[in-house]
Amino acid sequence: MKTFIPAIIEGLQVFIVLLAGPLLVGWVRVLKCWAQGRASAGVFQPYRDLSKLFVKDVVLAHNASWIFRSAPYVFFGSTLMAGAVIPIVTTGVPLSATADIIALVALFALGRFFIALAGMDIGTAFGGMGSSREMMVASLAEPALLMSVFTVSLVAGSTSLTHIVEAVTSGIVMLRPSLAFALLAFALIIIAETGRIPIDNPATHLELTMIHEAMILEYSGRHLALIEWAGMMKLFLYFALCTALFFPWGIAGAGSFTMAAWALGALALKLVVFGFLIVLVETPLAKMRIFRVPEFLGMAFLFATLGMLSFFILE
Repeated sequence: MKTFIPAIIEGLQVFIVLLAGPLLVGWVRVLKCWAQGRASAGVFQPYRDLSKLFVKDVVLAHNASWIFRSAPYVFFGSTLMAGAVIPIVTTGVPLSATADIIALVALFALGRFFIALAGMDIGTAFGGMGSSREMMVASLAEPALLMSVFTVSLVAGSTSLTHIVEAVTSGIVMLRPSLAFALLAFALIIIAETGRIPIDNPATHLELTMIHEAMILEYSGRHLALIEWAGMMKLFLYFALCTALFFPWGIAGAGSFTMAAWALGALALKLVVFGFLIVLVETPLAKMRIFRVPEFLGMAFLFATLGMLSFFILE
């Protein structure tokens, strides 16, 4: 029986990722409706939207290649694989021992790469525009992301997420200026990577404002459902990654199965707080012009660089 325990743990974590992504998006939408004085459709509305998309027929363009057909599955699979690597509830996740932060960033980049290719594959103006904007954001966000997580790995002495969680929870890593700068950079990166306001507006289809939506306008049916589901999981995974790097308290240690229930409660509480923070940031802001995005992400890279420099200078 003990030989099946690692597989059970991994399966439970993947199940949590599949369910928590739409739940987090639904919670954020409900909070935004409350903040704007509107009636909400409920926390479980994303599940209903996905179920309707899965039963609809897929409409494909005549010139759609294998890239367009396979991109939703690659995007969904790479995002789900990233969820299997991050220690969300426990550090005893089997795959987390074989993958580190660098591999995690590569998984996110793989999904983005195929979605950008799919946006250009059909040859529409919107698809090419969205793909070029997505690659521009990625070229600026990924260096800042790597610099931010490298700062945390320098403090913890490892690029393994499991070791970072154990180092922070054991008290080895305390409040430091380098971690404060890295956290500020990571907060800006979450906004950019998940397409939230002020970088992108996930609730619009205006050609002058959308980035991610422009790449997937030609998708329908189960293909669109997989892309939307992967986008919801990506928001949750960036939250989980931020929690593992900076606020890992509540994550159960390897073999501590009795703490799993407490870890799930801590995760739910963090999700509630994270939803409030997203709404607090997005409600008073409007989407910025696309030409202001490099300045926004340049600030994130600056914070991450200051965090790394402060580690070598002050610590």
